[in-house]
Amino acid sequence: METDTPDHLTGYEPAPGLPDIEAKIALATVRRAVWVAPPLILLFGLWRSGQGAMSAAIGVVIVAANFVLAGFVLSKAAAISLKLYHAAALFGFFLRLSLIMLVMLVVAQVIDVDRLAMGISAVASYLVLLSWEAVAVSRGEAKELEWS
Repeated sequence: METDTPDHLTGYEPAPGLPDIEAKIALATVRRAVWVAPPLILLFGLWRSGQGAMSAAIGVVIVAANFVLAGFVLSKAAAISLKLYHAAALFGFFLRLSLIMLVMLVVAQVIDVDRLAMGISAVASYLVLLSWEAVAVSRGEAKELEWS
């Protein structure tokens, strides 16, 4: 039987004054979008014309905004409790992926975009940015994320 032990009895307490690690990771990921977006825009510009290039840029921007949202939500949840952080990480992932899809559908209804270019660039930029940040953090390249 699992008990609902308060966080202060489990040893978890968010330390005051610690940086919002999740938000910093998200912003580092978004900064890398500057390197990911141009090849996608160029590729879709050559393959699918100017509308393809614009659509690719929109796809990358949607993904970058999603990473910022994720960092903000996880940082706030971590400051409240460990259980909320875990719930935000697990359920938030699926909600944010659904939000990407919803935003893309709305954009496609409001603006005349190349759906193929926007969709492929969103998926490609999401996977590339996520992998790039995971490798950078695992290699210890993000020194500002160290707590000690």
